[in-house]
Amino acid sequence: MASPRYTVLAGTAAIALLAVTGCAGAGGGSSSGGGKSVNVLMVNNPQMLDLQKLTAEHFTKETGIKVNYTVLPENDVRDKISQEFSSQAGTYDVASISNFEAPIYGKNGWLSPLDKTVAGRSDFAQIDVLKPIQEGLKGEDGKLYAEPFYGESSFLMYRKDVFKEKGLTMPAHPTWQQVADLAAKVDGAQPGMKGICLRGQPGWGQVFAPLTTVVNTFGGTWFTKDWQAKVNAPEFEAATKFYVDLVRKHGEAGAPQAGFTECLNGFQQSKTAMWYDATSAAGSVESKGSPVAGKVGYVAAPVEKTKSSGWLYSWAWAIQKASKHQDNAAKFIAWASSKEYEELVGKQLGWERVPAGKRASTYTNPAYQKAAGAFYQATEDAINSADPRNPGVQPRPTVGVQFVDIPEFPDLGTKVSQEVSSAIAGRTSVSAALDKGQKLAEDVAAKHR
Repeated sequence: MASPRYTVLAGTAAIALLAVTGCAGAGGGSSSGGGKSVNVLMVNNPQMLDLQKLTAEHFTKETGIKVNYTVLPENDVRDKISQEFSSQAGTYDVASISNFEAPIYGKNGWLSPLDKTVAGRSDFAQIDVLKPIQEGLKGEDGKLYAEPFYGESSFLMYRKDVFKEKGLTMPAHPTWQQVADLAAKVDGAQPGMKGICLRGQPGWGQVFAPLTTVVNTFGGTWFTKDWQAKVNAPEFEAATKFYVDLVRKHGEAGAPQAGFTECLNGFQQSKTAMWYDATSAAGSVESKGSPVAGKVGYVAAPVEKTKSSGWLYSWAWAIQKASKHQDNAAKFIAWASSKEYEELVGKQLGWERVPAGKRASTYTNPAYQKAAGAFYQATEDAINSADPRNPGVQPRPTVGVQFVDIPEFPDLGTKVSQEVSSAIAGRTSVSAALDKGQKLAEDVAAKHR
């Protein structure tokens, strides 16, 4: 959501088809490796790109299994995964899905349970996987349908050096109004620097990932417990207007098309002084090649009416039920989600780049604590404080902090996000955008009442 996404590789807006081991990487099915291969479809986040770099030399060398990666931007990969798994095409064996899709896909019979094939392995240490992350990847039947590659919540990142120069102090638990006031004060602190980066790119997992957390803490909700749509309710509108106004006044250039990768690049290039987004972004921000490493502070997600507001999300590996390479797929996941893989990343690429947020042992590892000292505690606190069952001020009909866990939400969230993005671009008003969204939400609600 979230989330992440490295400076050199993550800035492209076009679909990037990347491959390892000399493969085309465009998902060519079993023809690209026969029985000793596995086809993986995944998001183009930095952690995945690290995985891609390390696969041939380690996993393939150890197992003889060739991995054919197809790597796409977040919105594109979601669409492709949905099409692939709903049709059970069998082109891809493994895909990166989230705690949103796992229960739904599992219920639909599109995934192979991992309880015995991966979780049951004595060397995998399933007990080490953080419970909130693990529970989100189970279906209604209690079966585990995905293994986390990394988990995340959200927090606010800010330039400590810029704040010091301006004589400003960032509260450990800021309110959104305090953030808006600070954004105005640091806007222009350096040439070309804006106050804050907030996603504006259309997509239920793009602009509405952070925006829904703002809606929650402002007292709003997509639906009430009895399935009444509340998209144009006063609280939802107040939150959205606040968000749109803040990004229009003090946000990044090109905000209507800025997603995670654009905000990451802009923040690393000193184009913004603050950034509210996924905790998993910190690994990229603090990586050895990052221009802002060591200059960034991390505080809790801003609030208004709630005690906390960070989301809870994980990018995880799932096996398509139609896969003809079930055993190879399970071996890949057991490696990619393992404690041993984290240690490999730490030793070869730097501990700050470990795909964290999923294992308790990560946060007690001295090497990780040292490398991730700037953000590991803030990340762990954010994950532990997220409450997907009670993220706002009123009861909800389903679980989810930054999403509503129903099959209709991707379409609903994306359509409403297009209207909100249009408001950020100044082509429509927030009120008009949400009135359109309300009609769409009412149609969805009627199906569930």
